[in-house]
Amino acid sequence: MPQASSLFTRLEFRLAEQLFHTRWLLPRSPRTQRLTMRLFKRCAEAGHPDALSVYGHMLFHRSVSPQDKARGARYVLEAAQAGDVKSQYQAAQIHEHGCAQYPRREDYAITWYARAAQSGHFLAAERLARAYLLGELGLAVDSEQAAYWQRMADRQPRAALAAG
Repeated sequence: MPQASSLFTRLEFRLAEQLFHTRWLLPRSPRTQRLTMRLFKRCAEAGHPDALSVYGHMLFHRSVSPQDKARGARYVLEAAQAGDVKSQYQAAQIHEHGCAQYPRREDYAITWYARAAQSGHFLAAERLARAYLLGELGLAVDSEQAAYWQRMADRQPRAALAAG
């Protein structure tokens, strides 16, 4: 039975994605938006990695309440730990800038940027290159490391990950 619920969760996530990304399927009404968010929430609570990433990102960046922002950050970090590259980049940003539940931790930010960059996220690689070049995030200026991360960024396709 777990496989059936997993299949159902994947189908719900696909429906939520379709509702979120296609304007022609249903009109953009508050009712459709509530349905979409409810589907994303159910899938995230079921542990669907992509839903954790998408819904967590939306909660963290669009919520007003600190509780929802904290829950969004927690979902993003869960997705990052599960290997989602966009979430790894988002986790780095959460730790770089801090929030109520996760205070600023530059060492964690560097770790998450490095994981995301090594997995092909060009923005993460660019951020590390800039940090080494300018001595940010508590790093010493290191032109060799800056060049290494910049080369890594230059090898990555930008369009695929620009949103994350």
